[in-house]
Amino acid sequence: MACCCGSAACVCCCNCCPNIKQSTGTRIMYAIYFLLVTIVCVIMMSPKVEKEMRENIPFYDQMCEKSEENCRTLVGYSAVYKVCFGMACFFLFFAIFTIRIHNSTGWRAAVHNGFWLVKFIVLVACCAGGFFIPNEEVFLEAWRCIGAGGGFIFLLIQLMLLVKFAHRWNTNWSSGVTHNRLWYAALAFVTLMLFSAAVGALVFMGVFYTDTEACLLNKVFLGINGSLCLFVSLLAISPCIQKLQPTSGLLQPGVISVYVMYLTFSAFSSKPKEIVERNGVNTTVCVFPINFGTESDKQIVSAVGAIILFGCVLYSCLTSTTRRSSAALRVYGNSEPEIERARCCFCCGDDTDDYDEEKTGGGQNVNYDEREGTIYGYACFHSVFFLGSLYVMMTVTNWFHYDNHKIENFLDGSWSVFWIKMVSCWVCLVLYMWTLVAPMVFPKRFEA
Repeated sequence: MACCCGSAACVCCCNCCPNIKQSTGTRIMYAIYFLLVTIVCVIMMSPKVEKEMRENIPFYDQMCEKSEENCRTLVGYSAVYKVCFGMACFFLFFAIFTIRIHNSTGWRAAVHNGFWLVKFIVLVACCAGGFFIPNEEVFLEAWRCIGAGGGFIFLLIQLMLLVKFAHRWNTNWSSGVTHNRLWYAALAFVTLMLFSAAVGALVFMGVFYTDTEACLLNKVFLGINGSLCLFVSLLAISPCIQKLQPTSGLLQPGVISVYVMYLTFSAFSSKPKEIVERNGVNTTVCVFPINFGTESDKQIVSAVGAIILFGCVLYSCLTSTTRRSSAALRVYGNSEPEIERARCCFCCGDDTDDYDEEKTGGGQNVNYDEREGTIYGYACFHSVFFLGSLYVMMTVTNWFHYDNHKIENFLDGSWSVFWIKMVSCWVCLVLYMWTLVAPMVFPKRFEA
């Protein structure tokens, strides 16, 4: 009750649960809120939802007989826009409310770290309030423009996080090589698997997403992206880079290459289909080769895309604002990886950290790790969630093409999505190349 209705830290009731840091518990709770609303948005875009509502809700047809338009707004793209508008307002308010909080002892920090039931009710009220906004057409058009801008900014944050993740992974595992050679074997194995996946994806797209008579853009961009991945891989192990960054290796370009290949594949799947005439018959070319049923390729890509979407959004929101994550890009010339403790789950906080521990009535113990200072920026954290809300809204509604849209086809037939994802490939590669050459361009800034 103190956790739900008061300022107590979020904990589990069972004392067999492992110790939890106050900062970690808070971020997990906000992530759960975010995930719940995202799942609701995905459900609203399903064409099966309206059918189930019509069949299972008593008197649904009678209620909607005179207000069919209002009933239709409960599902579809307009409902997603309104729900995400409420979630975005919720996180925007907390982003403003938590500006310049430096420790967890003030009343604003107590609101941020507690009162979870109250905040959940407020979040539900915000999402429901979006359905009462007047001038729906004007609102949807204006909110679409705002969502497109905010979603693209979040996509850039996600790409920056990916680059940080690659550097963090390599630095952490490399630190264990001097103490245990098995870490070197693990590093080599994972690197080999990453490049195998990237090369396999490149060959797959070269075989099935190109054609001798069509798909010119596919051929050009496949060659460009493949060449850029090879270039950054060679650059990462070049002597000039190794001299300034001894921890630079092939693991980072392996991660980047796999992600670029995924974005390329997703972009090709999002592009409108091309049709050529062969033997007097119109034939669709450059499509997914496996066919288990009607539009099975779109369903497979949509399912994989949804899984990656949830993973990237939650990981970005949970780690992109931490000080440790921000330090991942500090590739100083004399960095000392031996002070790192190599761990398989290197993304999680180091369990050797020592903080004041407090009993919570026989339940889970809480480490109050922010009494001296905050571990992450509260306002920045909520800002990331605000942009993440816009990104989810635009992704689920297929960015600009939302009319008569269905979740099963949210990666199909849109030049907007194609160019957004293709540009994202290049931005990701440019960001990674900058982390490699920055110490050469500004050597004094990267000195200890």
